[in-house]
Amino acid sequence: MLLPLVVFVVVLTLVFGGYWALVLHQETGEQKALRKRLKAAGIRPRKRDDGFLQETRKTSEVPVLDAVLLRSGALTARLQLLVDHSGLKLTVGQLLLMCGGSGFAVYALFWYFTPFWSLGIVLGLVAACIPYFYVHTKATQRMTRFEELFPEAIDLLARALKAGHAFTTGLAMVADEMADPIGPEFRLVYDRQNFGMPLADALREFARRIPIIDARFFVTAVLTQREAGGNLAEVLENLGSVIRDRFKVKRQVRVVTAHARITGWVLAGLPPCAAIVMFAIVPDHMKLLMTDPLGVRMVVVGLVLQVIGTLIIKRLVNVEY
Repeated sequence: MLLPLVVFVVVLTLVFGGYWALVLHQETGEQKALRKRLKAAGIRPRKRDDGFLQETRKTSEVPVLDAVLLRSGALTARLQLLVDHSGLKLTVGQLLLMCGGSGFAVYALFWYFTPFWSLGIVLGLVAACIPYFYVHTKATQRMTRFEELFPEAIDLLARALKAGHAFTTGLAMVADEMADPIGPEFRLVYDRQNFGMPLADALREFARRIPIIDARFFVTAVLTQREAGGNLAEVLENLGSVIRDRFKVKRQVRVVTAHARITGWVLAGLPPCAAIVMFAIVPDHMKLLMTDPLGVRMVVVGLVLQVIGTLIIKRLVNVEY
């Protein structure tokens, strides 16, 4: 009885120790704060003719993993964008290590304490996806919060322009006055143009980072005014009013589709819940699915169909507006 307890404590220590070392441990000091701002400004690592080396944004503190991720290209870029949206102090390498560590830990525990090693593989894969879905959920919540506060930021910027301030000064005011996530995102735009990036490029990068249509409207309005001229403060006020109306319609749509969305989640969650109950009530009956080759194939087919059905239901209840 003592050996399983020791194994459990060791695995738990390794998981939480790795999480602390890779995620929670943060360097301090003014130099680190400046390096973070430079990294956030999007300065890329390339050698220049004058011999200076620009600062890079690492994907992992582990050199080997960092080199592998940098060569992966589009996948790393998508994960990095997801991490940026979430606002978490993570790197892509830390996220992948957390996924692999949690999946391996769950599989090891199931393999050691239960005879259902095949079920441990399935649950290990599910556990490996938990960190990713957590980051995805945080990113969705943060972007929703951004969409709610964005009209207030536009109004503050319009008032700053009416008071005679420059557009870049208005960006700094929004960054200082508004809470997360508005403040950090506008601070990033201000820092990028302050460190030498053209304002038009900084705004286009802002539209790329923020995956909502209101941010694209904002960038389009500002860039059009800079090229064609006009009263930018009045344009921003009108844009803020339009965004508020859109958000009002969005909430009305969510109220109307609430029943369909709840029904979809119930239908998607019913088969897994029924399987868990069957494992608890009649484990011998369900054990046949794990030991017989035909049963294993049936479980795999069932999981694939469950995923496909969940995606179809999500697509049906996701009303575009």
